[in-house]
Amino acid sequence: MSSVAALAIALPGAVLAQDAQTPQDPDATQLDEVIVTGIRRGIADSITIKRDETSLVEAISAEDIGKLPDVSIAESIARLPGLAAQRVNGRAQVISIRGLAPDFTTTLLNGRQQASSGDNRSVEFDQYPSELLASVVIYKTPDAEISGMGLSGTADLRTVRPLTFRERAIAVNVRGELIEGDALNDDVRNYGGRASISYIDQFADGTFGLALGYAHLDSPSQNQHYKAYGYEAFGFAVTPDSADDALILNGQELFATSRLNTRDAFIAIAEWRPNDRLHSILDLYYSKFDQEETTRGAQWFSNGWADNATFTDVQTEDRGGSTFARSGTLNGGVPIIRNDFNTREDELFSVGLNNEYQIDDRTRVRADLSYSSNTRDEQILETYAGYGLGAGGVTPGTPNVGRTLDTITFEVNDDGYPTYSEGLNYADANQVSLGDRAPWGGWGHDGAIRFPHVEENIFAVDLNAERDLDGFFTRVSAGVNFANRDKMKRVDDFDLFLKNGRQQVLVDPQYLASPTSLGFGGFGEVLSVDLTRALDVYYDRAPILDANYFDKNWDIEEKVTTFFAKADFEGGRFRGNIGLQIVQQEQESTGVVINALEQGQPIVPTSITKGADYTDILPSLNLIYDLGGGHRLRFAASKTMARPRMDEMRANVTPSFDALVCTGQPCTPGQTVNPWSASGGNPELEPWRADAYDLAYEWYVDSTTYFSIAAFYKELETYIYQQTGTFDFSGIPLPSTASALAGMVISPIGQITLPANGDGGVVQGLEVSGALNFGTIWEPLDGFGMTGSISFTESDLNPSPNGDEVRIPGLSGMVYNLTGYYERNGFQARISKRFREAFKGEVVQLFATRGYTEILDDEQVDAQIGYTFQSGQLEGLGLLFQVNNLTNSPYRTRLGLDTGGTTTADGGTLPETYEEYGRQFLFGINYRF
Repeated sequence: MSSVAALAIALPGAVLAQDAQTPQDPDATQLDEVIVTGIRRGIADSITIKRDETSLVEAISAEDIGKLPDVSIAESIARLPGLAAQRVNGRAQVISIRGLAPDFTTTLLNGRQQASSGDNRSVEFDQYPSELLASVVIYKTPDAEISGMGLSGTADLRTVRPLTFRERAIAVNVRGELIEGDALNDDVRNYGGRASISYIDQFADGTFGLALGYAHLDSPSQNQHYKAYGYEAFGFAVTPDSADDALILNGQELFATSRLNTRDAFIAIAEWRPNDRLHSILDLYYSKFDQEETTRGAQWFSNGWADNATFTDVQTEDRGGSTFARSGTLNGGVPIIRNDFNTREDELFSVGLNNEYQIDDRTRVRADLSYSSNTRDEQILETYAGYGLGAGGVTPGTPNVGRTLDTITFEVNDDGYPTYSEGLNYADANQVSLGDRAPWGGWGHDGAIRFPHVEENIFAVDLNAERDLDGFFTRVSAGVNFANRDKMKRVDDFDLFLKNGRQQVLVDPQYLASPTSLGFGGFGEVLSVDLTRALDVYYDRAPILDANYFDKNWDIEEKVTTFFAKADFEGGRFRGNIGLQIVQQEQESTGVVINALEQGQPIVPTSITKGADYTDILPSLNLIYDLGGGHRLRFAASKTMARPRMDEMRANVTPSFDALVCTGQPCTPGQTVNPWSASGGNPELEPWRADAYDLAYEWYVDSTTYFSIAAFYKELETYIYQQTGTFDFSGIPLPSTASALAGMVISPIGQITLPANGDGGVVQGLEVSGALNFGTIWEPLDGFGMTGSISFTESDLNPSPNGDEVRIPGLSGMVYNLTGYYERNGFQARISKRFREAFKGEVVQLFATRGYTEILDDEQVDAQIGYTFQSGQLEGLGLLFQVNNLTNSPYRTRLGLDTGGTTTADGGTLPETYEEYGRQFLFGINYRF
């Protein structure tokens, strides 16, 4: 771990001091000492970190022990300039830095790389409780001493250092939590709470420090969900005739989801400094995060090609030059009633030991050992039911068993939920039975259950030596870091079939919960089944061993050795550092060739192991020029890299054989044909690489007021996207369908479509940020203040092979954040808003796979008020009331992505997903003594 990562975190009660190794600018403006607490203390500490770091950074700091400004660390990070969060199930979870996908960001804990429980490298920040963190520093330009720096940036989560405190400190925080309105599912509560306790003390005459922390989260969340499957014209089934060309919804779903999120997290930090020469720190972190998700609702096709459906009383409007069906009646709809139950368990453990020894007054050596592991286990369960009770089940031969046609009116709004009115009672337990109700012969099963499992481990050793110098170069350091990362993913898939030959069956009342209302879409109530008790009573499981199953399982191992050197310099008004990293990388992936060419026969996978190794040389420069009076200029230049997505590095190959290759073209005996093709991953992928340049102007007015404007330019040498190349299919047996090519010479060389390194492009942007204590302008306004930022980003990255330009994940053209606050005499008030423009986001899609969609403009408004007693018997006791998602901002996506999906005549897009999560209310107390 570098000296930067070991920087002491200043909190109330700590000694505020510049790191002794940070070069001092003799001409820098000395800011007046201002004693601040609470909100302003957090702002002041963040500004201090930003000002003192040689690299270009953004930072947030806790207002007090266990009091970062938001209930989620991701929410706090998302307020920093140039950063944006993606909401997942209503919660900020993953972060994009400067318009690049989360995969381009590295996350550290106290300077050490963290294992991820996701499919790739991006860390899900809700695994780290904000109550146990002292600060977060986002590096936008590299520091050569820190290994594993991200291409877009690096997030370093930092805990306290107990020896920076001068006395014992104990802090307790307790909050109750409530989601507005009634519980969407009656058997899942919409209230919870959170609590934390932190203990910091020093022993042995201040030579040994100990910090312990525990945080418990029991947090509900809710989601009213609507999704449109697509839009299509059904002129043959529509009246009046004037609506024949109208775009009509061809399918939709309404789901009510309730979640319970439970997390227990612990930290333990032991710091030992027996003398001026030896300094040791042991960091331990553990968290267990459990999620339960209950979803109930209805989905149905409104398609003229299904069930001889017709549409009457259709009212239309012009939308983008196209005729659009605003309202009408569907005759012949068959809603499928869904009861789903998902679980997820994440277990994260990190340990790190850092030892520093001062050889003499100028020379220090450090050794850092660390280990991080993350394990995720999920259950993804869906079941189907419908109105009616038939003999047997829905199959292609018996397509209408137990399927009852309904009449459903609809009205589609411009923004928000459509309004439906059904004719049947889908909460009637005497009429609604379990079983497949899909049209066109059904889905072939009565439900499905999947069990994704992900494990990742990182072991790292970091050795570093540094020496202080006289003259222009003030300090030099050099060292080596070795990191071994291994990751595996398994997904066990099962079809669910009703017992007794898929016989549709009514649910015994003992396994029912109160019906779930879909009133937000006007649909009424649906049958609610308690799957935790009913699943094994009604269903049998059958393993799914198709090609998709094998393709979701893989193993990857990486060994990365980083040699680094850095020199700090200072002369006149200049200071900064110049560094170099030499990164040697070895990667290996184990997967299978998935031979599913013989229809009806079991797949016989063939193990395959491939990999690559390569070396990157990454120079970096960070330069500061002090203009005096708190004004300064920054310039940075560097080569950066980010390792590829791990799911794209899988070695799996799925071959296909086109026995009709001669159809439509003459083939003569003896002619060579190429019927082979395939898709898969690429274990030989090289990193994303970029040249990066930053220029910034900063003005530090006082401890709580600053202004900054920064421009950045990243030129990616390469980008990874799907490409088509050649592949040797030798060794894969010819399928029986190859007999259709008798007399031909079947070449083993075919085409394969896989992720590959291709042409890069440019990402560039402008960031404006600042903080203003109004008391700086006019003393009577002391206590009022604001912080904010706005970022503009553009890119021409990721051109598709056919020349069409599509956007990269995570890039929003504009992002802004604004916070206003008042703090005086113990009273605090704050309101914050963050906004990001539409962007391409990664989400979970069908069959537990990851995919992309366009997430429309997203905003979040949060507010809080509080009071802390300043004297008397209650001194140190604080009260807090907080409202998150104050405006109940929706989550929305559009149909299609980039140039895909149904559009209007003028090229306009049509809505796809609309969700609301409700306001979250928290009331809490905190006490420090």
